Amino acid sequence: MGKRIVIALGGNALGKTISEQAEVVKGTAKAIAGLILAGHQVVISHGNGPQVGMIQKSMTALHKQDPEHYELCPLSVCTAMSQGYIGLDLQRALRNELERSGIRKPITTILTQVQVDPEDEAYKKPSKPIGAYVTEAEAEILRKERGFVFAQDAGRGIRRVVPSPKPVAILEMESIRGMVEEGQIVIACGGGGVPVVKNENGDYIGTEAIIDKDFASEKLAEELEADYLIILTAVEKVAIGYGTPREKWLDHMSVKEAEFYIEEGQFAPGSMLPKVEAAVAFAKSGKGRKALITLLEKAEDGIEGKTGTEIELT
Repeated sequence: MGKRIVIALGGNALGKTISEQAEVVKGTAKAIAGLILAGHQVVISHGNGPQVGMIQKSMTALHKQDPEHYELCPLSVCTAMSQGYIGLDLQRALRNELERSGIRKPITTILTQVQVDPEDEAYKKPSKPIGAYVTEAEAEILRKERGFVFAQDAGRGIRRVVPSPKPVAILEMESIRGMVEEGQIVIACGGGGVPVVKNENGDYIGTEAIIDKDFASEKLAEELEADYLIILTAVEKVAIGYGTPREKWLDHMSVKEAEFYIEEGQFAPGSMLPKVEAAVAFAKSGKGRKALITLLEKAEDGIEGKTGTEIELT
């Protein structure tokens, strides 16, 4: 029997430039189509790191050239732009791939807003690097003029850092659920979703933050009562002791084991850690729910238990 699956695509499934993305997503669509042809119901989410960075750099360059006519683009708007053009490429590539197999299904990208808590601790400790590297002098100007926060990025230079709060609610959830129940293929929560908070008047407004796409995907999977959350990354399995003589690749983790490894510091922050944390949250959210972390091209084999790292309650 087919499963309801939420797939969280990583950056390696999208490419880094407009032309590269259009080419890379052809292979991405082929792998996703394989799951659909196997009888599974698929919902797609994705990251947007290179894409949102490119948009922000472009809009900032326009502002520098002509500040009278081009405003600095809010990060929430940049995320919305990235959802649109990534969704376009995914829709087109997946439609082409399915139609070659004789399948015609509606495919829709939903511009998705995700509510976060303005009191989230992440706002006190901005940590997500975005945008171009800057000099200390440029950073100081932006600190004074815009209130931006800057930090060293792994010794490579100074970049702006923003909060990465946890998702609280997906505002378009009712629309997403309705489309999924109708049998449509839905692309949602791109880039972790457009982050919004409620202001003092109770109105939703954008906020300068980036939501981790793995946590947004987990929230999406949970709300859709999915059977599987598949988090795709650049390695086939999760490892403990990664890069050391004690390196061990894992086929399976119970929630208890995963939480123990997290406590030990086995997974790198900003890399494998959020993936494992999201997988654990999903496995804990309902009986029989499983998460899988693996390569895109191994997703179908992973569901069949042949590869990848599966995380479940026991």
